Amino acid sequence: MDALKKIRETGIVPVVVIDDVKNAVPAARALAAGGVGVMEITFRTAAGPDAIGAVAKNCPDVLVGAGTVVNLEQCKRAIGLGAQFIVSPGFDREIVKYCVEQGIPVTPGCVTPTEIMAASEFDLNVLKYFTANIYGGLAAMKALSGPFGQIRFIPTGGVSAQNLAEFIAAPFVHAVGGSWICDKADIAAGNFEKITRLCQEARRILLGFEMVHVGINCAGPEESLQVCGEFADAFDFETKEGASSNFASGAIEVMKSNYLGDRGHLAVRTNSLDCAVAALARKGYRVDPDTAKFKGDKMTAVYLEKEFGGFAVHLLQR
Repeated sequence: MDALKKIRETGIVPVVVIDDVKNAVPAARALAAGGVGVMEITFRTAAGPDAIGAVAKNCPDVLVGAGTVVNLEQCKRAIGLGAQFIVSPGFDREIVKYCVEQGIPVTPGCVTPTEIMAASEFDLNVLKYFTANIYGGLAAMKALSGPFGQIRFIPTGGVSAQNLAEFIAAPFVHAVGGSWICDKADIAAGNFEKITRLCQEARRILLGFEMVHVGINCAGPEESLQVCGEFADAFDFETKEGASSNFASGAIEVMKSNYLGDRGHLAVRTNSLDCAVAALARKGYRVDPDTAKFKGDKMTAVYLEKEFGGFAVHLLQR
């Protein structure tokens, strides 16, 4: 699988600091067990390079990359050891050029228009935003996405379980990076079950599944308005008319035709539709691509193939 695609579908890139090579593989397996099959092992420690090699050799289900790569020598060494993507804290032309030539995904740190334009010269459209809490966070990335609408960021620094949902739901965020789910102290202490638990918690927050509304199928526009009128008469629910459906309150969509689902549909909202589609597919629940809706290149809605109790399920991007 393409590395950037897997990162997007995972939603989280753990920044992992390894002081002892023996902990690299257990840490990778702990992350994967928690649903996070991606890790960025930093070059900050002497054990970092060999840790990358160990994970690349022993954990084929984990996408391992090299982080804190600050020069071309480190970049070449990391790739030689099996790094599947390269992360740099800043923009270095030599590193980027080499990775592009070798076909290795690279996400340099870019926080200014000048840096983004430099990265765009190499057709990069996914960039690290480091450090997010220092350089304006979501507000700054939103402003940058105006002139650079094709760019998606991986913010790192200041992202935590408390603000993960807000970050991942932003249309200009590709994924988030952070160390809170794989803390250096927990790795050193062998607290791998804790790492797995934190990953599972982060994935629940990231997906954030929430029931939004129920859809009722009707034979035509007149029946749809009639049903809305009955809700209004009984419960004072306000009717809001639309093109293909009407709403009797925000929680009841009354279709103007017999659409998907024998009985209608259930709308479920998520913080990351890309992550949700991938997570559900791993459980055997696939989407119907013909029903997908997009805003630009970002999917905003899609139906599952499977019905639940006669109801189709409509997934919506928050």
